[in-house]
Amino acid sequence: MTTPKSILVHLDSSARTATRVELARQLAETFGAQVTGMPCTLSALVRYPSALEGAAEAMAIMLALDKQSRDKAYATFMAAGGDSPHMHWAEPMSDAPWGFGRRALYADLLILGQRDGDNAYDGELPAEFVSTVLVESGRPALVLPYITTGPVGPVGRKVLVAWKETREAARAVSAALPWLQGAARVHAVCYGDEAESQLRSLQDYLNSHGVTATMQAGVQGEGDAGAQLLSLAADVGADLLVMGCYGHSRAREWVLGGVTRTILQSMTLPVLMSH
Repeated sequence: MTTPKSILVHLDSSARTATRVELARQLAETFGAQVTGMPCTLSALVRYPSALEGAAEAMAIMLALDKQSRDKAYATFMAAGGDSPHMHWAEPMSDAPWGFGRRALYADLLILGQRDGDNAYDGELPAEFVSTVLVESGRPALVLPYITTGPVGPVGRKVLVAWKETREAARAVSAALPWLQGAARVHAVCYGDEAESQLRSLQDYLNSHGVTATMQAGVQGEGDAGAQLLSLAADVGADLLVMGCYGHSRAREWVLGGVTRTILQSMTLPVLMSH
């Protein structure tokens, strides 16, 4: 993959929006990319449907809440770097948040935020927003953990690649090449009976792109595999995890794989994912 030239950032009313915008601005300057920031929240009427049964005053309050949310996202966007010539504001789509997934089809990279169930602002989005955008758009996304607040440093100086022979993992590695080629250290891990042979093939691929990586055939122990992956990321000092996103549709609901679900729920570092 060439360096991303079109980046789409999800904006909302939370304080973590500033972190996403700042990172997007850094990537835009590094890669010469254009960034679109798009507010994307459920309307107040969807979140508080009982207002439909109320008086006109209740409807007016719902519309005012929507405007307040949009205005806050705009102010945050501008304060965090939206005045850069690389940065562009896009009005929210009428069917937000799902319209964001359609807009994602025209971006090389998405920047999303992990959901924090304890944060009131995360009620502005469906619980499955991030996973649905990942699976339906098929675009690579850099997902930031909700514990990331304030100024954000460079991402991708020390990278952990979670490898398996799947198209999802292959697409994630391809999308990560701009980071892998500039990283100070790359560590790759693979689990399973064929781990060593798969890592040799991955090493050949990375070498062809000028990337030198340390390969590790992991031993899958008892317990949650996603938690073990996060533990390894901490052990090697990674500031970026690269992995495939696994999930499928069943009765209009996205069913995620176990590792994907754990990472999206418990991530402690930025994760570059692709479905």
